Amino acid sequence: MLQFRKEISALLAALTGMETQEIESSLEVPPAPEMGQYAFPCFLLSRRLKKPPPAIAEELASKIEPGEYLERAENKGPYLNFFVRVPQLARRLLPEVITADENYGRLNRGEGKTVLVDFSAPNIAKPFGVGHLRSTVIGNALYRIYKALGYRVVGINHLGDWGTQFGKLIVAFRRWGEQAELEKDPVHYLYHLYVHFHQEAEKDPSLEEEARTQFRNLEKGDRDALELWKGFRSLSLEEFQRLYRFMGIEFDSYHGESFYNDRIEETIKLLQEKGLATESQGALVADLEPYGLPSCLLRKSDGAALYITRDLTAAIYRFETYGFAKLFYVVGAEQTLHFKQLFKILELLGLPWAGDCFHVPFGLIYFKDGRMSTREGKVIFLEEVLTRARELAFEIIKEKNPSLAHKEEVARKVGLGAVIFGDLINDRIKDVEFDWEKVLDFSGETAPYIQYSHARICSILRRGEESSQAFLRPDGTANAVAPEELPDTGLLSSLEEQELLITMARFQEAVIRSAEELRPSVLARYLVELARDFNKFYHNRPVLTAEGELKEARLLLISSVRIMLRNGLELLGVEAPEEM
Repeated sequence: MLQFRKEISALLAALTGMETQEIESSLEVPPAPEMGQYAFPCFLLSRRLKKPPPAIAEELASKIEPGEYLERAENKGPYLNFFVRVPQLARRLLPEVITADENYGRLNRGEGKTVLVDFSAPNIAKPFGVGHLRSTVIGNALYRIYKALGYRVVGINHLGDWGTQFGKLIVAFRRWGEQAELEKDPVHYLYHLYVHFHQEAEKDPSLEEEARTQFRNLEKGDRDALELWKGFRSLSLEEFQRLYRFMGIEFDSYHGESFYNDRIEETIKLLQEKGLATESQGALVADLEPYGLPSCLLRKSDGAALYITRDLTAAIYRFETYGFAKLFYVVGAEQTLHFKQLFKILELLGLPWAGDCFHVPFGLIYFKDGRMSTREGKVIFLEEVLTRARELAFEIIKEKNPSLAHKEEVARKVGLGAVIFGDLINDRIKDVEFDWEKVLDFSGETAPYIQYSHARICSILRRGEESSQAFLRPDGTANAVAPEELPDTGLLSSLEEQELLITMARFQEAVIRSAEELRPSVLARYLVELARDFNKFYHNRPVLTAEGELKEARLLLISSVRIMLRNGLELLGVEAPEEM
């Protein structure tokens, strides 16, 4: 309904003198379909016109004439509500969807601009815990959505591959490690050694100093220490990439903290030249108190750099390398202060792109059922969660559709989709309680519900392939044809069809809003609404038993819904099986 929004905005701009962009951004969706498709809050004009909002709404309604998509405008208290011409909407929308197919929803809003998304960022030599799930799936969704909007997108995995923990690991491996065990299961084995180190250090505190010495040797380039570290990093990364492949996630850069070691001194020098780094007891500090922020340590007295110094170095490198229009850090809300300090220092350095850096915070994830804990402690491995989801999905599918071929593959798509979507449908800033019953519910606000709706449409289309319409291929998928060869969309006149068409018309808006608000939950919730409206339509209106042109028009309608469900799920990193 992008065209409808533009038509409304142009009409109101001519009548009020407001900017079209301001009007378009203020349009709201009424709480019920009978109140129209969009509402303009006249509070915005009350002060300027010195009139009460209801009077303004009434006056504007009397002046607005119907347009290409606008059927009518009505004043509802302080709101001016707009109603779309559904037949006109259908005539434009359905041919557009069928023709674009897998490209529907892709727009050229970001052509020529580069967006960087920094997400996931697990720590080398530590388990890929479920705590990394939120950054991974939110970041991947933003990566896919911005790509669909025409941006050049660079996905960055800023690996935690440097720090004093590697001194501990070097000590632990030299004392108790075995190369064969390391290569067999590197991440779990290194974590086991890490835990064992801390257990032994409680008995022998001198181990902590030995670990600090080993890390200093590593920083100085000690060959043996460096070889061990490289091995830990390489084997861990291979394990992470295996899990990413399973999840369908790709990165364009794996530059972690260690990558910036050789560039940190240059950053320190820049900070000193700009008068932002002052010495305090041998350490370097950035005084941010005049800006309402606590001061932060840039370099310790022993010469060790801090996270913020590495992040400053990384940001500068990224702009010099990619010339980004936006840089998003998909990192937990607990790091909010860190990013406020980071962005303020970039601003004080006089870097014109400092305002193009954004923190995308999110809440914690926790389990209702604590039985997923591993023997190593309270860490819950993400792979365990994904494996468990696949197993549970397989049992449900086996019960619901025992004759289904390729149950294992479908269970993988459903289980993985349930975990990903179960996170994304939540407002990212809120904490998420992970509940198996909820995420795998085939009738709730879940990926399985949307996937099942998609599979149901595929089944209907396969059964309708003997119909005479030309827009379906033999397998029931859409075949792009000239608009004049498509069924008559004017026949889609029932209440359920009109409500479904209006919801369908909001697909592109949902994609755009998800990007602008940095909230994949907008698209996730939209897809639930679309699936519900389809099922409501299908429950009340026959498709395969409808007669003549009406049958073909309804097949065209549900073919378009199928495309939207599939494309929308794909933007969230979820696959849509054709059978379930």
